[in-house]
Amino acid sequence: MSLWTSEEIAIAVRGAESGPFEVTGVTFDSREVGPGDLFVAMKGEHTDGHKFLDRAFAAGAAGAIAERKVPGYHHVEVWNSFEALNALGRASRARTQAKVIGVTGSVGKTGTKEALYAALDRFAPGRAHRSVKSYNNHTGVPLSLARMPRDARFGVFEMGMNHAGELAALTRLVRPHVAIVTAIAPAHREFFASEAKIADAKGEIFQGLAPGGTAIVPHDSPHRDRLIKAAEPHAARIVTFGQSEGADVRAAYVVRGPKGGSMVTAALPGGQLSFTIRQPGLHWIDNSLAVLAAVEAVGGDLALAGLALADLEGLKGRGARLQVPVEGGAALLIDESYNANPASMAATLKVLADEKVAGRRIAVLGAMRELGEGSEAYHAALAAPVAAAGVDYAILVGEEMRSLAKALGAGTEMAHVPDAAAAIALAREAIGPGDAVLVKGSNSIGLAALVEALAGGKS
Repeated sequence: MSLWTSEEIAIAVRGAESGPFEVTGVTFDSREVGPGDLFVAMKGEHTDGHKFLDRAFAAGAAGAIAERKVPGYHHVEVWNSFEALNALGRASRARTQAKVIGVTGSVGKTGTKEALYAALDRFAPGRAHRSVKSYNNHTGVPLSLARMPRDARFGVFEMGMNHAGELAALTRLVRPHVAIVTAIAPAHREFFASEAKIADAKGEIFQGLAPGGTAIVPHDSPHRDRLIKAAEPHAARIVTFGQSEGADVRAAYVVRGPKGGSMVTAALPGGQLSFTIRQPGLHWIDNSLAVLAAVEAVGGDLALAGLALADLEGLKGRGARLQVPVEGGAALLIDESYNANPASMAATLKVLADEKVAGRRIAVLGAMRELGEGSEAYHAALAAPVAAAGVDYAILVGEEMRSLAKALGAGTEMAHVPDAAAAIALAREAIGPGDAVLVKGSNSIGLAALVEALAGGKS
């Protein structure tokens, strides 16, 4: 079954097709083009996708959306490729019969989205769809919509923002039947006057709810009532999740699992469910409760959701656990290199604290970006969770980490380096057999290169 025909594309984007063709996928990155794909040639800040049309067709593209004629190749000509991508996303949402779920939050978006996808794919194998990677912005969301198969039963879409108003636009594109806010934390604090304003921006996700839609809100958040107020004009039903009394979906009983995860008994409006979470960390308990609330809201199978949570592995850059070779044996590397804010730093340091190790606990911590005027204080405040985690050696990466280095003082063995390249040599020298190593920082710090170097032996 084709994903799109050229006629459907031309109608959706109000473009002119060069001739009939069909596509089985959509991408705007010429490096990702595969056989049968539609390549959307867009003009960006740093490059122009039209320069890569030949490369895209050489890789097997079946057609393109472009702002000019493409002689010799199937294409749909449009006046603006970005607007055409948005229009194709809207057309996909308009034609689908799928139950659509939108996920946002300061932390936990991608993990919750992946867990939801796993749960719904178990219930309807091959007919659940989700946004891949972190395609959660003004280009990633319409692309993810455009990629949704015409026979999908469920669609799960991650939506992010770093300014007010961005989620309002994205949610009206996705029009979710269920909208989730995972948690509120001082991420992107640079762009907001207060954490409450971050909650307001995240609450924009409810503005796009489809008629009869469900809003899912973190019960234990200090911004719970603010989020509920944001949801009330748009949601037919509001469901809270959390670990304290009063939550609609609540962790009634939690035991740490033998391999670092958790065994949970959740109380839901319709009864109880006992399940295991493979991923370690208390934050994953909250993520799992949000997943159960959403699965129930779209008519999925809660028992199968529990099985999916038991099998869910860590994601690259977001909790993947790797055994890396070192002289004399191996060490555990916890890869949290994709992103960081004060809340997620504290949560993953707690995961490191819970590791039973034969060697040392080592933390490679990169700077947290976009924290604004409070950046120095936020970094310094990490001293408490670092100490509580029993970190034996800390490698602090980036200028912003200077305040944490001062706060730690002589109490923790540490090194402060300017960049990831400098951290690689230190980490290689420091890590020994039986050690547990946490790597976490904002993506722009580049600690993914350190993970790759340690896991793949590259310099």
